[in-house]
Amino acid sequence: MNNILPLLIALLYLQFGFGQLPPVFGKEYDDKAQHSEMVKTYLTPQRIVWQSDDSGESIKNAKTLLKKGNGQVAVNEDKLFRFTSTADKKPGILLDYGKEIHGGIKISAGIRKDKTPVKLRLRFGESVGEAMSDIGGKQNATNEHSLRDFIIEVPWLGSVEVGETGFRFLRVDVVDAGIDLPIKSIDAAFVYRDIPYLGSFKSNDERLNEIWLTGAYTVQLNMQNFLWDGIKRDRLVWVGDMHPEVMTINTVFGNHEMVNKSLDLARDQHPLPQWMNGISSYSMWWLLIHKNIYDYHGDLSYLKEQETYMIALLDQLGTFIDKDNKEILDGHRFLDWPTSEKPEAIHAGLQAMMVMTFEAGSEMMAIIGRNDLKLKYERVAKQLKKHRPKDNTTKQAAALMAIANLQDADKINKEILTKDGVQRMSTFYGYYILEAMAKANDFNGGLKVIRDYWGGMLDLGATTFWEDFDILDVANSGRIDELIPTTNSDIHGDFGEYCYVGYRHSLCHGWASGPTSWLSQHVLGINLLEGGEKVKIKPHLGDLEWVKGSFPTKYGVLKVSHKKNSDGTLKTEVEVPEGLSIIE
Repeated sequence: MNNILPLLIALLYLQFGFGQLPPVFGKEYDDKAQHSEMVKTYLTPQRIVWQSDDSGESIKNAKTLLKKGNGQVAVNEDKLFRFTSTADKKPGILLDYGKEIHGGIKISAGIRKDKTPVKLRLRFGESVGEAMSDIGGKQNATNEHSLRDFIIEVPWLGSVEVGETGFRFLRVDVVDAGIDLPIKSIDAAFVYRDIPYLGSFKSNDERLNEIWLTGAYTVQLNMQNFLWDGIKRDRLVWVGDMHPEVMTINTVFGNHEMVNKSLDLARDQHPLPQWMNGISSYSMWWLLIHKNIYDYHGDLSYLKEQETYMIALLDQLGTFIDKDNKEILDGHRFLDWPTSEKPEAIHAGLQAMMVMTFEAGSEMMAIIGRNDLKLKYERVAKQLKKHRPKDNTTKQAAALMAIANLQDADKINKEILTKDGVQRMSTFYGYYILEAMAKANDFNGGLKVIRDYWGGMLDLGATTFWEDFDILDVANSGRIDELIPTTNSDIHGDFGEYCYVGYRHSLCHGWASGPTSWLSQHVLGINLLEGGEKVKIKPHLGDLEWVKGSFPTKYGVLKVSHKKNSDGTLKTEVEVPEGLSIIE
């Protein structure tokens, strides 16, 4: 494999013409070779962010760490990077690997007089601030889920490889006094799923191009043993989080067994009457994901495998409707964290999700030939639509009500979604806010939200999208890839609520990838229908001059380009794989 690393995906991609892929993803994709997709490669640090000593006494030859080597130690090497410690000075250095990655670190040490292993403290960080922090404190640095702050021993004339977490930055400190340690290299051991980017998106707006790629890369990093929510944090299969992730996978990577594997795990871990992850809405997302993946890929045999559980789950959901057609779901009643203390928003969102779920259930029953149940679940959806929740003003729940046709999308967009710009959004439900804006035909508004909200993370140094982002926290905040002056706030360490307080906040969270699928579906205009047998191409360029890209289908890669003519009409060119039908 060409050793051009995914670390450089965003930069490389922009240099390629229409229809081409970065070399690391350019190989033919073999669906039967899933077991060989996980690879490890070693990355050299891109820069030194900080070192404790610039005098040359306790730290020598630091820049040698930035030179790519062969990873092999030798007995006759001189001018290696060197740590020298005393009782008063225990040196440390902070390294930047250039982009968020998943994996650990490999340290190779040279020859020295004392053969006793040397203790080093390692601190991984998704931000500079996190890598410079101690466990605990008001900024809430943790060792939860995956260790990021611990002490190791480095052998004499040898290497040690440790760590499994999400990070971009690494701080290394000498623990003991009286140490003279030559180090050949401190390389990141990058573990990722090496799969081709079959989907692509490029326009005359480089900010949107970068956002599309960043969403794709965020999800790729979370495609590990299963489809995780975050590479540093929980690393669990949270089914609600999966929905935006799966939409991104459909858009970028196509039909991938990682999705089925993770859906089946959630089903088997939560036998009925349990709700998935203890959350009723997450069981509904499981059903909605199955409808989405059938629409894109048309795997009827896989859908039929779910029949027994799916019917039982739909029937169980049907028992949580009162005489007024109102949902009365039990378990953890949850949409996303920002709405978690607003009962009226939770009810509005759950009511909308019940409508969406029974409509999807009805359609799936028709697909597998259960017309009796198709009619049954269709009636339940109509029954649920008779109840219209009131008093909700949150963007998240309002978006779901617009998508479920419980309220007029245009009215919702004007009165709630566009109010105060991108304030009071969440990275998870931002996707559904964009979907509701598309339903209201506000594509310029959707593009502005993407540029302002997801682009706001890029402006702060993000290379993957975050678990949460409050645009109001940006004022006076420094970047995540810089040391924060005392006069500035730390966007990572100083903010957050609920599970993402301070440095516990995940800066690589797959649920935040919504713009990737949204841009391909609504701007590029690609909509797969009828189990991926047909495609409807309906672009909405908004304020863009041109857009082009590709999309994975069951028949191969579809390629589309649109360019605005001087009279405002569009010139569209399409390359359709054989077998795929276009709906006019």
